[in-house]
Amino acid sequence: MRRSRLTAYLTSILLAVGLALTGAATAQASSTAAGGYVALGDSYSSGVGAGSYISSSGSCDRSTKAYPYLWNAYNSPSSFAFNACSGATTDDVLATQLGSLNSTTGLVSITVGGNDAGFADVMTTCVLSDDSGCLSRINTARSYVASTLPGKLNTVYSAIRSKAPSARVVVIGYPRFYKLGTSCVGLSETKRSAINDASDYMNSVIAQRAAAYGFVFGDVRTTFTGHEICSGNSWLHSVNWLNIGESYHPTAGGQSLGYLPVLSNNA
Repeated sequence: MRRSRLTAYLTSILLAVGLALTGAATAQASSTAAGGYVALGDSYSSGVGAGSYISSSGSCDRSTKAYPYLWNAYNSPSSFAFNACSGATTDDVLATQLGSLNSTTGLVSITVGGNDAGFADVMTTCVLSDDSGCLSRINTARSYVASTLPGKLNTVYSAIRSKAPSARVVVIGYPRFYKLGTSCVGLSETKRSAINDASDYMNSVIAQRAAAYGFVFGDVRTTFTGHEICSGNSWLHSVNWLNIGESYHPTAGGQSLGYLPVLSNNA
C-alpha cells in the first residue's frame, strides 16, 4: 500500500512538472507566433534548390520546402509574409521586402550578404579557373566583406528594428560548402578550403553585426556538419548543369534538416 501511494504521489508530481514545462514551452512558442512572422532575405531563405516553387513568386523562387514556409506550417503564427527572394542583396531587402514589418511583428528571419559579396561570381570563377584565379576572386570578396558589408548590414538591421521594434530577429548564416580531406570529383582541395574559410569569415562578420543590434545569430554550420558537398550525404547541390541557379544551394533536406532546426531553436 505504501509503495502504491508513493508511486501515485511521484506520478502526480512528475505530471504536474510535465504540464508546467509543456505549458511554458507552448506559451513561449505562441508568444512568438502571436505577432506574426516575416521571412526576409536571399535564395537561402526563399528555398532555391529545394524545388516545389510557388508559381506566384515568379523569379523569387519561393519554395514550399523552404525553412520559412515549413516554420509557418508547423507553428501557425497569426500572419506570415514570405518576402525572401532569389538573388536579393541588402539593397533589395531594403527596397522591396520590409513592407510587411510593423509594430506587432513577433518574429523576423533573414539570410543576406552572400549576393553582396558576389557569391555567384566567386563560385563560377572557382569552377572555371585554376587555383590562383579562384583564390584571387575569393580575396576580392573577402575584402568587400571586411570593408563594405558591415555598413550594408547595419542599414538593413537598423531598418528592421525601426519597423518591427518588438520582434525577435533571427539572422541566419551560411553553411560550409565542402567536407575537406576526402576524395571528391570537382574543385581542388585548395579551392574547397578557401571557399570554406571565406564562408566562415562572412558568418563571423554577419554574427558580429547581428549582435550589435541585439539580434540572434543562427549558425547552420553545426547542423550541416557531415552533410557538406563531398560528404557522401550532402544537403547542398554541387554544380547542377541542368539548372545552374540551384548550384551550391540547400536541397529540400538542407532546408528541413539544416535550416529549419536553427530557426526553431532560436525563434
